[in-house]
Amino acid sequence: MSSSPVDPADPVFRRHRGGKMAVTSTVPLTSREDLSLAYTPGVARVCEAIAAEPRLADDYTWAGHTVAVVTDGSAVLGLGNIGPRAALPVMEGKAVLFKQFGGVDAVPVCLDTQDVDEIVAAVRALAPSFGGINLEDISAPRCFEIERRLDEALDIPVFHDDQHGTAIVVLAALRNAAALLTRKLGDLQVAVSGAGAAGVAVTKMLVAGGVNPEQVVVCDSQGVLGRHRDDLTGTKAELAELTNGDGRQGDMAAALRGADVLIGVSGGQIPEAAVAGMARGGIVFALANPTPEVHPAVAARHVAVVATGRSDHPNQINNVLAFPGVFRGALDARATRITDGMKVAAADAIAGVVAESLTPEAIVPSPLDPRVAPAVAEAVAEAARRDSVTR
Repeated sequence: MSSSPVDPADPVFRRHRGGKMAVTSTVPLTSREDLSLAYTPGVARVCEAIAAEPRLADDYTWAGHTVAVVTDGSAVLGLGNIGPRAALPVMEGKAVLFKQFGGVDAVPVCLDTQDVDEIVAAVRALAPSFGGINLEDISAPRCFEIERRLDEALDIPVFHDDQHGTAIVVLAALRNAAALLTRKLGDLQVAVSGAGAAGVAVTKMLVAGGVNPEQVVVCDSQGVLGRHRDDLTGTKAELAELTNGDGRQGDMAAALRGADVLIGVSGGQIPEAAVAGMARGGIVFALANPTPEVHPAVAARHVAVVATGRSDHPNQINNVLAFPGVFRGALDARATRITDGMKVAAADAIAGVVAESLTPEAIVPSPLDPRVAPAVAEAVAEAARRDSVTR
């Protein structure tokens, strides 16, 4: 008989015992009057009002402050395709972060299918219960189509956090790193290691934020993306057309030759010799977790600013800096979608929290900084109104 994978004395398992969240009532239920107001017969009047004017659901149900955290379990937090049931602890954790940092209620929805059509149909059917959809840990390239189709079909915000949350925080960090080094984003030569969900979104976000696309070089496992590659389709083919203006070819070392910035979102290891080929005084964001593409101590021998995805090193690029405030702002503005302008506004707000106190070890706020989510929410809500995507 095999031994159990659970150690009851392990503080991790003790913390997760019984789950990390529960549903509680926001109204009293201690009298007959309470029952008649919260449920029948009083609830019928609210139902009739919403039937006549559906937008009233934002005010008179939880939809105005609640999102669904949806996954198929195919790309879970460095664990890979572990399925929907095993993904549930991560989705619960995400929901707790929503509540703690953004005051947003969130419900984990783990779907027992990895078929694109079935996922889209399931989320569309669930959507009336929520004010937004946070897609989570869905593998590329399916995640691109799922997000696109849901964004087109629904009149509530749809946000794939593995793509856009990472991208927003990367842009914020790069803004501050460039400011610290008295550099302009438009002058930076950037190499991106990884062309999956995060790599695609980071590249597009940097371009939206002011980086020159012709000075971005993206690598996948086969080397530099460019017009010389005849094996590219979909989003990779789009990146090949958008980036690599000087037609570089070869591996990651070729992409890094003379680069000012390395952004690692691949999980693959990058040799020190390749990092040594970067321009002096550069920037490395090695974001693979738990093992960065370049160890921070190694990167620090060759560049001026280093960030990782880990909490035990300075400059943690953590999605929790973005998604609670993004959804809080989108919900507050009654946004129907999340635009590039809203994402850039979120990045600017994150960067602004620590803009007056930058050091090489502090280019982004702490994930626990209470100033972040309110600043992001305000900026995102304002951008939603400016972009005319509010109900």
